[in-house]
Amino acid sequence: MVQAAPHPQHMTFTDLAQAAIQLIRNQGCEYGEIRLCTYRKQRLWAQDRSLKRLSDNVSAGFGVRVLWRGAWGFAASHRRTTAEIVRVVQLAIDIAKGSRLSQREPIRLVPVPAYRDRYETPIQIDPFAVSLTEKTDLLLDLTDRFLGHDPQIKKAYAYLSFTQENKIFASTEGSLIEQRLYRSGAGMGCTAVANGDAQGRKYERSPLNLGYEHIEPETLRNNVARVAQEAIEKVHAPEAPSGETTLILKPSHLWLPIHESVGHPTELDRVYGYEANFAGTSFATTNHLNQLQYAAPWVNFKADRTQPGGRSTAGYDDEGVKAQEWYVVKDGILTDYLTDRETAHRLGRPESNGCAFADSWASVPMVRIPNLGLEPGEPGGDRTATLAAMIADTKDGYLIDGDDTFSIDQQRRNFQFGGNGVWRIKNGQLQGMVKNLTYQSMTTEFWNKVEAIAPASELEQRGTDMCGKGEPMQIAQMTHACVPIRVGNITIGR
Repeated sequence: MVQAAPHPQHMTFTDLAQAAIQLIRNQGCEYGEIRLCTYRKQRLWAQDRSLKRLSDNVSAGFGVRVLWRGAWGFAASHRRTTAEIVRVVQLAIDIAKGSRLSQREPIRLVPVPAYRDRYETPIQIDPFAVSLTEKTDLLLDLTDRFLGHDPQIKKAYAYLSFTQENKIFASTEGSLIEQRLYRSGAGMGCTAVANGDAQGRKYERSPLNLGYEHIEPETLRNNVARVAQEAIEKVHAPEAPSGETTLILKPSHLWLPIHESVGHPTELDRVYGYEANFAGTSFATTNHLNQLQYAAPWVNFKADRTQPGGRSTAGYDDEGVKAQEWYVVKDGILTDYLTDRETAHRLGRPESNGCAFADSWASVPMVRIPNLGLEPGEPGGDRTATLAAMIADTKDGYLIDGDDTFSIDQQRRNFQFGGNGVWRIKNGQLQGMVKNLTYQSMTTEFWNKVEAIAPASELEQRGTDMCGKGEPMQIAQMTHACVPIRVGNITIGR
């Protein structure tokens, strides 16, 4: 039975973390960790000149994970007291002992250095210091501008989203890490109705780890008229045809194919079948490592958890592994995966590249996609071209802006994507919008058809704060920084 060590009546969270680690050590576990977390999430949603939803929630608690004779045990609680620490540590150990009874082979972890450190997202304006009145007024102004633009605009929305995440991590490896992360995002859109059809356009300040300075209210206001007019053009536009064509994809759209067809297939726990029951497996199995021609030789995908502003940027992951950067696809070849300490050991790697994350103090860390981006074209390279040059050099094709519906199979091989805004290209000129275009391809086939990549001057940080994984599902966020690309001979349809 776990016995509490002598302690003062009032202990700090750091004291509680260190007490938990000592209890775990006393029980002879191979490894143990505790995360004491406080999450504040604020979201405002306005629709049609009224504030429809406002939430400002705080969730706080701690989770303990232990490795006992090669088996995991995890337990959590919202009561951050000494007595509860003792109870939860014992419960986690008991769960590990129960898990071991049905375990086929023991879990082993790669080593990690011990860190004593503190990390905080650099921000200019604390988003929680900005009044709700100011935020609400902005959203109502945006929806009012949309609805006042033209009678054909029948619906409008705008939202703001902010998160502050405070974590204290301690482990039996000797780490004690404090982190404070800020995240901000905004978006808006409208729907035009005409001729028995309804079509929408949207604009987003893509979610990033920044403060309120990222919202840029005037940028939002300045895009209202354009977005509304494009919604009107879209609802009157012809239907997209079917056939094979050339596509030019802007970063506002391209981040999603990167996420679904490069990010998820290279999560090593998925490759090993940990997600088979829920969201599938992966075609990118380990026998393909350093051999598979994942993309054209001029295509590189790089993971970078140190990226300023990146949605997955932090000082350390939830196993105390320091943030780093590495290639997943280099010169078109699959060269690495996204790992935690467990899967890295199984792959035979000397260390984890730090992809373990949990979305709550009550969640178990698992492999999550980090910031994963497409590198820009090399300066002066044969395949490097600006967006304008790509359009000018395209005889017949389509330009896609913004994400829309998508589907992808359980192995992340066959996919279909749609765009929020699509323009016809004819003889190097944009010829107006089309609607309801989707394109279909296979992952490696698609990325090997990349003909041109834009330079670094056109790089944009796009991504998501709503990536779901696991049972029970956890939500994560990540940035997929990228530039426009052109892809040839792609099948399109309605």
